[in-house]
Amino acid sequence: MHVEWWWWVVAGLGLGIIEVLTVDLIFLMLAIAAIVAGLGSLLGLPVVGQVILFAVAALVLLVLVRPWAKSHLLRSTPDVRTNAQSLIGLEAVALTRLSGADGRVRLAGDAWSARTFDSTELPAGTPVKVISIDGATAVVGPVDMTVATPSDQVA
Repeated sequence: MHVEWWWWVVAGLGLGIIEVLTVDLIFLMLAIAAIVAGLGSLLGLPVVGQVILFAVAALVLLVLVRPWAKSHLLRSTPDVRTNAQSLIGLEAVALTRLSGADGRVRLAGDAWSARTFDSTELPAGTPVKVISIDGATAVVGPVDMTVATPSDQVA
């Protein structure tokens, strides 16, 4: 009795576990392709045929199904910004003079290094809005500035 199908199922499960960690749908497509190859094994395909079936299924799933599934996932999941991205659009107060090179702001209760987005200088005590995060530096601008948050940007 041939047991190649079992290896394809194990590979599919392993790829599925990796997908849970990455949530990018690439490994899910590969996991499905591995299961398809396992079905080919059960139907009596030789190993070379199984590998070809895996490659074709993976290619079709990655090129045709993944883009549709990913866009559907992005449309149907709520906007959840995490880490530094959650600070974009928040107001802050300049703790020191701000320039295009350096400065400090009070942001979400913490002191952050900051710089202005257009190299203008702002005195300490000026309210500002976070436009982006560049490493560990908040890039800020005027409070009345419209900021495109990550949820407003197309992925």
